[in-house]
Amino acid sequence: MESSPDAEKISQIISYLKNIDSRITRLETLLNLTGEYPEGDFKPPAILPENISDRADLLENQIGQFWFAKAGIILLSIGIIFLLTFPYQNLPPVFPGIIGFILTGVLFWLSRYLKDSFTFLSRYIFGGALLLLYFTTLRLHFFGLTPAITSILIESILLTAVSVVHLSISVKRQSVYLSSIGIVLGCITSLIINNSYSIILFSIALSSLIVYLKLKYDWKYFWVLGIIIVYLTNFVWIINNPLLGNNLALQNIPYISAVSLLIYAVIFSAGNFLSSKENSENANVIISTIANCFWCYSLFLLVTITKYKDSIAISHLITSLLFLTMAIVFWLKRDSKYSTFFYSLLGYTALSVAIISAFPKPDLFVWLCWQSLVVISTALWFRSKIIIVANFMMFLLIFFSYLLIAGTIGVVTLSFGFVALISARILNWQKHRLDLKTEAMRLFYLGTAFFIFPYALYHIVPNEYVSLSWTIVAIIYYLISVVLKNKKYRWMAILTFLLSILYILFAGSINLDPIYRIISFIVLGIVLLVISIFYGKVKSRIRNT
Repeated sequence: MESSPDAEKISQIISYLKNIDSRITRLETLLNLTGEYPEGDFKPPAILPENISDRADLLENQIGQFWFAKAGIILLSIGIIFLLTFPYQNLPPVFPGIIGFILTGVLFWLSRYLKDSFTFLSRYIFGGALLLLYFTTLRLHFFGLTPAITSILIESILLTAVSVVHLSISVKRQSVYLSSIGIVLGCITSLIINNSYSIILFSIALSSLIVYLKLKYDWKYFWVLGIIIVYLTNFVWIINNPLLGNNLALQNIPYISAVSLLIYAVIFSAGNFLSSKENSENANVIISTIANCFWCYSLFLLVTITKYKDSIAISHLITSLLFLTMAIVFWLKRDSKYSTFFYSLLGYTALSVAIISAFPKPDLFVWLCWQSLVVISTALWFRSKIIIVANFMMFLLIFFSYLLIAGTIGVVTLSFGFVALISARILNWQKHRLDLKTEAMRLFYLGTAFFIFPYALYHIVPNEYVSLSWTIVAIIYYLISVVLKNKKYRWMAILTFLLSILYILFAGSINLDPIYRIISFIVLGIVLLVISIFYGKVKSRIRNT
C-alpha cells in the first residue's frame, strides 16, 4: 500500500524535529547544561538594577564627602566675611583686617596639613583661603566705619597684587575653578579702582590671559564665562559703576573706552582662530563667537549712539570693515562656516548703522538697498546660504519700510528693482558656489523686480504714460532674454505685457484723455503683433530644422 503525499510530509517534519532535538542535546552536554533549573535556583527578571545598592552608596559617598565639603567651605567663608564686616566701634580700624589675615593664614596652614590625607578637602580650603585673602584686603578700606587704609590708591595696589597672586597660583595649579574666581576678582578690582583706563588695561590683560588658558588647557566653559565676565565688567562701568553705590546712568566715558570694546573682540576671536582645527566648528566655538559678537557690538552701539552721536557713521563704518576683515580671515585661514557667518553678519549690521546715521530719510533706504549687493557678493564668496536668505528678507523689510516712511514714491524706488535684477543675475552667475539645487532665491528676486518696476512707474509717470512705460519695461525684459538666452526674462516680459493690457482695458479706457487712450491702444497693439510675428517665425524655424 503506497503512502499518501501528506503522510510523507509529516514523516519528514518528524525527522527534522528529531534531528534538531539531538543537536540541542549535544549542545547542552557540551556546555554542561541540563536544560532545567534546580529547585530553588530560579530567579525572575529583576525590576530594579542589581547594583542599585552600590549606586546608592556611591551617591551617598559623593554627597557626604565632596558636596558637603564644598558647601561647608562656602558657608564657612560667608560666615568669616560676615565676621569681618561686623562694625567694631571700640576697636582700631585695622582690627578686622588683622583677624582676617590670621584666619587666612590658618586656612592656608590647614590646607597644607590636609594635603596628603584629604586632598580634595585641602583644595577647597585653599580656594577659600585665597578668596578670604582678597576680601580681607578689601576690608582694609571698605565696609567699616573708619577705613584702616584711607588712600584708595594704596588699596587699589594691594587688591591688584592679591589678584595677580591669585591668578598666578591658579595657573600654576592648572585649576579652572581658581582661575575663574581670579578673573572675577580681577574684574572687581578694575571696577573698584573706578577709572576708565584701569577698566581698559585690566580687560585687555584678562582677555589675553583667558585666551592663553583656553589655548593651553582647552577649558571650554571657562572660555565662555571669561568672555561674558569681561564684557559684563565694561557694561557695569558704562552704567556708572553701581558696584560702588552710584546711581544707574550712562556716564560720559572717553571714546577710547568704546574703541577698546573692539580690541577685546579681536583678542577673544584669537582664541578660536588659534585653536586646533579639530575644534574649529564645535558648539563651544559657536557659543563663544555669539557671546563675543553680541556683547561687543551691543555695548559699542550703546555707547556711540548715546554719547558720540557726531561720530556714529565713521565709527560703525570702521567697525564694519574690522568685522568683515575678521570674517574673511576666518574663511581663508580656517575655512570656518559659523565664525565667518557671525562676524560678517556683525559687519553688515555695523554698515547698516553707519548708513542710517549718515543719510537722511528717505535717501538712507536707497543706500541700504544697494548695500544688499555687497552682502550677496560676500555671502557667495563665503558660500553662506543663510546670509543669502537673510539678506533677501532684509531687502524686503527695507523696501516696505521705505514705502511706509517715504510718504511719496519717487524715482529712487526704481533702485530697488535694479538691485533685485542685479542680485538675481549675481546669484545665477555664481550659483555653483552655493551648490544650489533650485533657483528659488533667484526667482524671489526676479519676482520682486517684476512687481517693483510697475508699482514704481505707476506712481512716478503721468497716468497717460503708465501703460507705455510698462510696455518699455516688457521690451527691455525681452532684450535681456535675447542677450542672456534666459527664458525667465521672457516670462517676465509676457506678464508685464499682460499687466499693460489689463491697465489699458480697465483703467485706461476710463481715466485717459481720448488722444492718449488712442496712442496707448495703438502702440501696445503694434508691439504685441510684432512679438506675435517674432514667435511665429521662431516656431517656423524650429519646424524646418
